[in-house]
Amino acid sequence: MTQTMPMSETVGRQASDRFLRLVLRVDSVSTAVMAAALIAASGPLGAATGMPVAFSVGFGLYQLGGAAALALIAGYPAIPAGLVWAVIGVNLCSAVACLVVAATDFVPLTGFGVVFMLIGALVVAVYAVLEYAGLRRMTAAG
Repeated sequence: MTQTMPMSETVGRQASDRFLRLVLRVDSVSTAVMAAALIAASGPLGAATGMPVAFSVGFGLYQLGGAAALALIAGYPAIPAGLVWAVIGVNLCSAVACLVVAATDFVPLTGFGVVFMLIGALVVAVYAVLEYAGLRRMTAAG
């Protein structure tokens, strides 16, 4: 036997997760664009930022995986809160990692490279905050 939701409940759920779904999709697309740039322009980008090509390509591949995961989660009929918590955690960890790379000699960054990583940390942290707000809105609606 299959259970179906009343139409009003389905519409209410769609309205309550609309913001979260939008943020996840924008995060996915921007992450994919950054990944493509890190991979395709690893040589010139490395010269400007100080990032070795292997670091840039590896970072880009990591981001491609993240972009795919974000798109998958955004496409679920009902977004699982646990997965959103995982996205928020990964984004916060990524922001901290960018700060660590910018503040240490882990990668020999140029001045532009430091600014690049700091901007990356800020963008990822903003996504985490927006995803948290979307999660709260979704869970408050039921």
